Amino acid sequence: MSGFRSTAVIALGGNLPSAIGAPAQTLAAAIAAMAQSGLTVSAVSRFFRTPCFPAGAGPDFVNAAVCVASECGPRDILHKLHAIERQFGRTRTLRWGVRTLDLDLLAVGDLVLPDRDTYEHWRHLPADQQASMTPDRLILPHPRLQERAFALIPMRDIVPFWTHPLLGRNVTQMCDALAPEDLEDVTPL
Repeated sequence: MSGFRSTAVIALGGNLPSAIGAPAQTLAAAIAAMAQSGLTVSAVSRFFRTPCFPAGAGPDFVNAAVCVASECGPRDILHKLHAIERQFGRTRTLRWGVRTLDLDLLAVGDLVLPDRDTYEHWRHLPADQQASMTPDRLILPHPRLQERAFALIPMRDIVPFWTHPLLGRNVTQMCDALAPEDLEDVTPL
């Protein structure tokens, strides 16, 4: 789209080594790959160690967040992210399983995609269905962003005042609403 400029927030995570090395090395290389793919990286959070989700499913994760600018729309950004995941050995076999690299498009400005009703459906999906169902289209903002310390704490490093377009709370407020034990589980490397 000519003249379209978007600012996106992307969560990065990994808990298995890739051909590049340990998860922190993979995340750093993935950030460089984003820049090479035409995404302009404008901010990078610290790297954090977080427990595997669900608990006991594998080694701890390394998580981070980046802010990127792009001439691409959200779906094209997502396609670039999936290509980078494949570049670093990501295979999608088990939802919420162990992985070399996970790149989640958390938000693009204040866009709500595809619409409010679809977003609300996925936000309120029961936990047992979340583990087995995958949306057939891009949902923005990420429907469970507000529940996940491993995404919010890195976001707080780079976009503390980004406000969720449907919940009306900024990243700092969403972090403050989490249980203290959830916050304590996310530790800087």
